[in-house]
Amino acid sequence: MHRSESPSELLRPPSTHEGSQVRRLVELALDEDIGPGDVTTEAAIPEDARGKALILAGESCVVAGLFVARLVFQLLDPETVFSPLVRDGDLVEKGAALARVEGRARVLLTGERTALNFLQRLSGVATHVRAFLSNLPKGPLKVLDTRKTTPGFRVLEKYAVRVGGGANHRMGLFDGVLIKDNHVAACGGVTAAVARVRNSAPHTLKIEVEADTLEQLAEALNAGADAVLLDNMDDETIRKAVDLNQGRAALEVSGGVTEERLPVLATLGVDMVSAGRLTHAARSVDIKMDIE
Repeated sequence: MHRSESPSELLRPPSTHEGSQVRRLVELALDEDIGPGDVTTEAAIPEDARGKALILAGESCVVAGLFVARLVFQLLDPETVFSPLVRDGDLVEKGAALARVEGRARVLLTGERTALNFLQRLSGVATHVRAFLSNLPKGPLKVLDTRKTTPGFRVLEKYAVRVGGGANHRMGLFDGVLIKDNHVAACGGVTAAVARVRNSAPHTLKIEVEADTLEQLAEALNAGADAVLLDNMDDETIRKAVDLNQGRAALEVSGGVTEERLPVLATLGVDMVSAGRLTHAARSVDIKMDIE
């Protein structure tokens, strides 16, 4: 069994604020599924019945989201015992037992689908990211996600990216400055956009500028940008950009970043690459729950 090399502190939402977001999302998902009541379970299962269940991998995958599955059952009944049998970040084979759940039988049956939906989605992202990075040679290049996430799931999907071995770009519009092409157009140019942001944004935030051309890169560097996103540039243009930059700003490549292209990008001298497909192209994996 392969264990993720990610530090253990990366394998939980890192802040109280993000933890509350996860709780609200789980509550919303439960309300969506249960509504006024689980009519099948309440009719078929006695209220005092107890049960045990195993959560099993239906295919090989990288596990992510066990703490969310636990939260699902414990919100339904705090006395439910959820015992993980693997860790987030573990690569497991088909048929592997991921967790054991014990408690009121009604709770196990009512929470099953919601818990599995979270596990399947997050493990799918982590599995996809692990496969995406399989061609990346060892070195300093960071592979980042983007804001192209499922609405409401960003905290969790970015968590799953970390579990899979990737890194996070900004969480949202609030924690990083990224002057994109439409900002530049609205401000009348890169220099004006950087100046306005520098005069108004918190001084603790670094300023990154999106550049479509080498001319825009030069303008961003002259304006004092801390980082430049090289958007949809081919490999030869990226090489020229690195030469032009001379280490003045951190360079990020975005657009057309595929797993097949990673080995070449790792040799070009950029600091980061970002790929929306880390999240938006991931499929959910097969995970099931069997009552024992």
